[in-house]
Amino acid sequence: MARRPLPRILTSGSDRIARSREIARTAADSATDVLHPLITITRGLRRLAATARAKWAATPKERRGPTLFLVAACVLVVALVPYGPLLALVGVMGAAAWKGRERPVVKTGPDEAELARLQGLYEALVPYFSVPDDPAPLFAHGGEWSSAFGDHTFDDDGRLTRLRIKYPAYFTDGEAASRARIEQLLHAKSGRGREYRFDWDEEGNQLVMTVLAPLPTAIAAQRFVTAPGETVLGFTDADTVQRTVPVVTAEGEEDAPAVVWRTGPRSTEPHLLVVGQPGSGVSSLLRSIALQALPHGDVLIVEGAGTGEYACLAGRAGVLAVECGLSGALASLEWAAQETERRLIAANRARQAGLPAPEDTKRPLWLLLDRPSVLTHLAAADDRTDPQTLLQVPLRHGRAAQVTVVVAEQFDSVDAVGEAVRSHTRARVVLGPASPAQTASVLGTEPHTTPTPDVPPGRGYQGHGGQELTR
Repeated sequence: MARRPLPRILTSGSDRIARSREIARTAADSATDVLHPLITITRGLRRLAATARAKWAATPKERRGPTLFLVAACVLVVALVPYGPLLALVGVMGAAAWKGRERPVVKTGPDEAELARLQGLYEALVPYFSVPDDPAPLFAHGGEWSSAFGDHTFDDDGRLTRLRIKYPAYFTDGEAASRARIEQLLHAKSGRGREYRFDWDEEGNQLVMTVLAPLPTAIAAQRFVTAPGETVLGFTDADTVQRTVPVVTAEGEEDAPAVVWRTGPRSTEPHLLVVGQPGSGVSSLLRSIALQALPHGDVLIVEGAGTGEYACLAGRAGVLAVECGLSGALASLEWAAQETERRLIAANRARQAGLPAPEDTKRPLWLLLDRPSVLTHLAAADDRTDPQTLLQVPLRHGRAAQVTVVVAEQFDSVDAVGEAVRSHTRARVVLGPASPAQTASVLGTEPHTTPTPDVPPGRGYQGHGGQELTR
């Protein structure tokens, strides 16, 4: 049986209907734009009438007569005044336009999705912040989250960016394992892929969770405005440090909060240890330190890997040598140890004679060693002196002799770092992705933030002798 074709009105009617709907929608939008002032005034008149009706209903009956007489007298006066009705009409229209304007909706609290997120986070914390013997638990299944949460802030995607949590006094907040469980739970429930900071107030039994903004990445290597003996290691959050450094970015000049490392006789941590993964920016940091040290001192570079990362510095004024082989490294480090002793002896003799220290003992000397564990392995294979043993004199007496030692190593070879280097390099930097245990093994304490899954080169933590870290 042959299939009959559909009528023409059914095949082409859908296009006509869609075109008619589009024309009607366009006409309605145009009419709304043209009649917008009239709509606004009409809405205002309706609101003014509602306000007047409410005022009249709230007026006592014994006062309605005098009020009506006063209104009639005002209307009569306006009618008798020249141009009075016109001015009254303009005033009423202006009041109606002001009353009928569209006001933006101001959000005064969390919406339903945010309330559900807060309640779910509260329920997730119940097993950690409650015990069966508590007569009045702050955290209980089916409880109210508002009693434990405060200062909650959400972003445009509805995820938490700040939250203050009040927890019971019996929670073991003094134990690192207990705090780590809470931080891991909050990190998972609040959204991964962001960096969080947790501030524990053990005295007030409160925890503040804050989402940190990404650190600046548009600051290139340049000549930073610092005093002699100051080296910029990187840039951090504005509320972490109290000093800013003028820098040049793609958008122009600005002041950025810098992490400044101080060296010299008055420095508390005169030597530095940098540890990171391959490709995390360790060599770039050493090159930056060398460029900042050259205007005020001399630089000796020993590269154990021999990849040519510091070939760009060879031959520059102030660069004493760039050694990549074992023999050259041993000769350079032996000279550095003898130079440190010479400076100490010269300064001591001048002090005993009542004279100022010689000028050649005041110029800073920087020893930069990138991956010395490779040279240590080669020296052990050839039965020669370990290059790291030659660093004992510069490390012990470098503060008085204006000698600064910077050692860079990778995580897979950090065990090969000598005891002298570990003992005297208390200023430390960890770059690239690293677990909390790895960070704690180098810096002496666990990181105070939760790093993101993808850590760009140059990102990490800096600390002094196991004190509070700076990201």
